Amino acid sequence: MLPRKRAAGTEVEDGAASEEVLKKTRGEDCVISSSSSAEVAAENNYTPPNGMDGQQANGKSPMEIDEDLHSRQLAVYGRETMRRLFASSVLVSGLQGLGVEIAKNLVLAGVKSITLHDENNVELWDLSGSFYFSEDDVGKNRAMACVLKLQELNNAVTISTIAGVLSKEHLSDFQMPYGWFKAVVFTDISLEKAIEFDDYCRNQRPPIALIKSEVRGLFGSVFCDFGPNFTVLDVDGEEPHTGIIASISNDNPAFVSCVDDERLEFQDGDLVVFSEVQGMTELNDGKPRKVVSARPYSFALEEDTTGFGIYKRGGIVTQIKQPKVLQFKRLKDALGDPGDFLLSDFSKFDRPIVLHLAFQALDAFRHELGRFPAAGSEEDAQKLVEFAVKINEGAGDNKMEEIDRKLFYHFASGSRAVLNPMAAIFGGIVGQEIMKACSGKFHPLYQFFYFDSLESLPPKPLERDDLKPLNSRYDAQISVFGAKLQKKLEDAKAFIVGAGALGCEFLKNLALMGVCCSQKGKLTITDDDVIEKSNLSRQFLFRDWNIGQAKSTVAAAAASTINPALHIAALQNRASPDTENFFDDAFWENLDVVINALDNVTARMYIDGRCLYFQKPLLESGTLGTKCNTQMVIPHLTENYGASRDPPEKQAPMCTVHSFPHNIDHCLTWARSEFEGMLEKTPNEVNKFLTNPSDYANSMKTAGDAQARDLLEHVIECLEKDRCESFQDCVMWARLRFEDYFSNRVKQLTFTFPEDAVTSTGALFWSAPKRFPQPLQFSTIDPTHVDFTMSAAILRAGTFGIPIPDWATNPDKLADAINKVIVPDFVPKQGVNIVTDEKATSLSTASIDDAAVINELIARLEEFAKRLPPGYRLNPIQFEKDDDTNFHMDLIAGLANMRARNYRIPEVDKLKAKFIAGRIIPAIATSTAMSTGLVCLELYKVITGGNKLEAYRNTFANLALPLFSIAEPVPPKLIKHQDMSWTVWDRWTIHGNITLRELLNWLKERGLNAYSISCGTSLLYNSMFQRHKERLDKKVVDLAKEVARLEIPSYRQHVDVVVACEDDEDNDIDIPLISIYFC
Repeated sequence: MLPRKRAAGTEVEDGAASEEVLKKTRGEDCVISSSSSAEVAAENNYTPPNGMDGQQANGKSPMEIDEDLHSRQLAVYGRETMRRLFASSVLVSGLQGLGVEIAKNLVLAGVKSITLHDENNVELWDLSGSFYFSEDDVGKNRAMACVLKLQELNNAVTISTIAGVLSKEHLSDFQMPYGWFKAVVFTDISLEKAIEFDDYCRNQRPPIALIKSEVRGLFGSVFCDFGPNFTVLDVDGEEPHTGIIASISNDNPAFVSCVDDERLEFQDGDLVVFSEVQGMTELNDGKPRKVVSARPYSFALEEDTTGFGIYKRGGIVTQIKQPKVLQFKRLKDALGDPGDFLLSDFSKFDRPIVLHLAFQALDAFRHELGRFPAAGSEEDAQKLVEFAVKINEGAGDNKMEEIDRKLFYHFASGSRAVLNPMAAIFGGIVGQEIMKACSGKFHPLYQFFYFDSLESLPPKPLERDDLKPLNSRYDAQISVFGAKLQKKLEDAKAFIVGAGALGCEFLKNLALMGVCCSQKGKLTITDDDVIEKSNLSRQFLFRDWNIGQAKSTVAAAAASTINPALHIAALQNRASPDTENFFDDAFWENLDVVINALDNVTARMYIDGRCLYFQKPLLESGTLGTKCNTQMVIPHLTENYGASRDPPEKQAPMCTVHSFPHNIDHCLTWARSEFEGMLEKTPNEVNKFLTNPSDYANSMKTAGDAQARDLLEHVIECLEKDRCESFQDCVMWARLRFEDYFSNRVKQLTFTFPEDAVTSTGALFWSAPKRFPQPLQFSTIDPTHVDFTMSAAILRAGTFGIPIPDWATNPDKLADAINKVIVPDFVPKQGVNIVTDEKATSLSTASIDDAAVINELIARLEEFAKRLPPGYRLNPIQFEKDDDTNFHMDLIAGLANMRARNYRIPEVDKLKAKFIAGRIIPAIATSTAMSTGLVCLELYKVITGGNKLEAYRNTFANLALPLFSIAEPVPPKLIKHQDMSWTVWDRWTIHGNITLRELLNWLKERGLNAYSISCGTSLLYNSMFQRHKERLDKKVVDLAKEVARLEIPSYRQHVDVVVACEDDEDNDIDIPLISIYFC
């Protein structure tokens, strides 16, 4: 059952007293009543949270994790880190755009409690940066205005507010009732106050982590202080690297070679442990040993093995991940001695030290004048420079020789604005840093980070009058980009493909930026998926009551509440070749920009092809856990998405998966394959036969191969030997499956290939990476054996439509039913063929008798079908990973772990099995928010127009390390021929209803000899085929209709052909697509 919404924090009038607040001395168990606490609460408008404690929400025990909700986040953090987050309390001070973004990410992550602080009221100016403020909130306290909406994101997080002045006493008085603050973050605080809070936080035991972050126009900063000695438990979050040993020398240092199945990822200095080594058993003592001279498939070991036993075979080497202790400087000291800055854009190598000075100068300006510099004011910019000069004089070794006055002008001009894309970027970065402080997972930012996107400004200088406020919700953005660009943004026509995590963030960003927010503008978003519970931990526009509804519709409605002026159309059509009648030429030609929010390469490639064809900018992004990347695809300036692709993921050979697994991934791949074969594919085949026996029989006879033979054997087995009529039959089937999988097959394998078997070359057959298996002995005392039988029997009953009795999930009663099953003895057979060829693509062995066997099987099947009741059908079960009550993952985990036990491979829990077998993509809100913010900075450039290549940026980032790599996009490949040149963005057009011969002549005039012409997947002409010469005098459009079966819509006046050409020296020349306009 889904949790119901509970009450969130409620507003308190200024000066009103709150309930007495309990104050517990840190590190002690006693609870002391404190009247002074209540007085401070009343004085500072503190609102304690209402409703149940965060640990009790959803009916959960304090450390229980809702795996349905947090599965994608668990794939990034793991259970222990999640438990630390669930026990952590955080203070967020400053609730403009940046503060709300940070709070949103923390609520989605599920920290224990968040206290929101802001003593200021909402202004119209805030509406372009904060998605939880509306015009109705103007004049209300910022913290109070957003608390209810934040609470809706996650009922398990306790959210409270402080609406008055924040003092150090708040950190001591109010941290106790809900667990002390693990971290505090300030987004709008003076340096003087920040230094005071930082000193106070460092003096606590344990220290409170402090983060200071600001977004000022197109500039942003982060400072982290996690205390004098902060332990990082896991610096990168990656799984420990492992290797399968092939040999170990008796040397000093010892030389270790590993099988070339996968490259080793060890580095010099890594510590490793050994296990399962035969012969040189001294290495199996669990002692960490140091790696030296690491290579792709070998390394030296800092160990003298001359006196050890001789290595025989086997062995696993595993990296030991070491904790790391960081000593942070206090803010006061770090300002004068910042150390190394974290770089993001190496074309701006000297920028961080400039911005370090600029942010200090802005603080001095605000302290002195009590305001921000005015937009476009040369006078205020000069004053800022004067403050900078004064600070620079006292900078000592960090003194700058010259101050970049142009940069300081831009910094000053937009400094009051909190732009939404910048808030999204820094909300992701800071949100992740807070989670590091709370959990020790991943390496913290150490200690300053500065970022700017000056290249997002229009190429031409802005006039001061264009920066003046218009008394609109976009005034902050106008103060940076001007009213003219704002108008362009509002009139834009955009297409977002996907309404998942990325899509939700993009919708929020575009609504705040005012994109497509006029009657001329239009935003189209499409997604054919519906909302699931697992989406709610990062797709923040959705709520639990939206589960089952269309993503695009719900997301569009939510975005319209952020900005009612948003002109949006929500569709449920998948953008694909099948929907080109809907997303037709007119649709694509009318667009200004396309934004991908997809989660698979196939869809990305399709949209990339459409954007290439219609010459539209494509803004691409993707995330994988803490990693994210963005790619700008700009017509004629950059390469397209499909120009460079990652190499395909390495697949394990079929024989490895089925007979010789050596890691848990192999076991899980096999388990999912068996699940789908038993419960989905075979029942589907049965239904195909029963629906139309004659057609099915004819198709099998036509195929006449080993695969058809195997399908028929499975269908007969399912309907004959393995047909179930009662739940006891299902229990018997499950028990015998266990015996077949984990005992009989292993006995046959080891009979065919004994442990001392050798290959044709004389090498041991069971050499690494092969692992010699042992059969399992079933026992009802072993709960994993009973659990496997339970899940298999229940699912088998589902396929046969058999009611599941109450005792099916009672281990004792199920054990009684299992004990009734008679298990026949198994005797291995001679001459059994077991595939060992790693290049084999099928386990089916062809035979000259296949056709005869198929005829015999069909006759058997038709005879047996006569005995089935009329309308008899099975219920195929399609794998669904995100329902923990359906027994799907129970069976797959059971299959994989029993197989792992056969081969002495470490087993995994159901959650880890779910990640691997379910092919779950790790995902968190922080990296999603950051990537969309980066893309929206590029959107300003696209809508402005007229930018050169060097203005655009592609990004790769990993928040775990943290690492930021920002660079110019790669230009498209330029092809030259004679006096012509072109790129992938070019398309040649020919007007006139020309013949094939005329097309060949048109190319010949340009020094190109065409030898192949195709339309779609059909070949219209090839110079090698004599009969194709008969087509030379036919119209190209007629050939396309006749040969390619091309149906040309009434709105389309051209046909596209792909031509393969050579020059006069017989060199292949890649030419653009040719469009022939026949009307």
